[in-house]
Amino acid sequence: MSATALEASQEVVPAHRARRRWLRGRSGSDAALLISAALVIAFLYLPVVVLVVFSFNDNKITTLPLAGFTWGWYESAFANKELLTALWNSVFVATIATCLCVVLGVPAGIALDRVDFPGKLLFRRFILLPLVLPGLITGIAMMIMFNKVIGFNLSLYTVILGHGTALVSVVATQVFARLQRFNRRVEEASSDLGATPFQTFWLVTLPNIRAAILGSALLSFTLSFDEIPVTFFLTGRDNTLPMYIYSTLRRGITPEINAIGTIIVVISLVLIGLSIWLLSDRGEKPLK
Repeated sequence: MSATALEASQEVVPAHRARRRWLRGRSGSDAALLISAALVIAFLYLPVVVLVVFSFNDNKITTLPLAGFTWGWYESAFANKELLTALWNSVFVATIATCLCVVLGVPAGIALDRVDFPGKLLFRRFILLPLVLPGLITGIAMMIMFNKVIGFNLSLYTVILGHGTALVSVVATQVFARLQRFNRRVEEASSDLGATPFQTFWLVTLPNIRAAILGSALLSFTLSFDEIPVTFFLTGRDNTLPMYIYSTLRRGITPEINAIGTIIVVISLVLIGLSIWLLSDRGEKPLK
């Protein structure tokens, strides 16, 4: 072996060992990150698993040990007219409030991205205010405005107006953020090819912001469905499901609440799966 080859081999071996040490260190850090993520996920979702398990527990008291398997609490929940009425009220309020958020939030997000108007920067700051303010303050302020100033009687419709007003910023900010990443040259190409502004929006812009609209709509629906502070100050005689659960907590958590909570978890998973399926490019074929 020549002197040059010997020197080269002596240089390669330390570099190779250094690479192996780096890979071992990288594997250790990845494992630590994976364990940390698993612990966080377990901390977040273990209570949900406990809720589901106790919904099938044949015991009136939510405590260990488990007494046995039963479907009775689901039958009891579906036979509870007050609970079902509260559940329907929550679905009704969340659905209409989400539609209101989308109708107002999408144009607001587009205006923030495309239109220059006086006070635009201030408007961008104020549109986030309902998300920053505590729900208690928002609920009291809306109650005073709707009931004392405007003269509306408190009902589910004032709850809808309150939720729609408080959550419109969710849709507006998400649409605005998506438009900031949107390639405007695609719209210019559509116009150059003879498309009208409406055709360009419907066929080019809207499909590109569809994920932001659907995602923010699902988020708005979820936030409206389980909202308590704003609902507490704006509702009249009609209860929503969170308010019903809050009122029953004085008697303790009943297995019926566990059952209806499990149903809501399952429906949420179905909605998430449906949104993923709708947002996937299942109908597109690759260009040849």
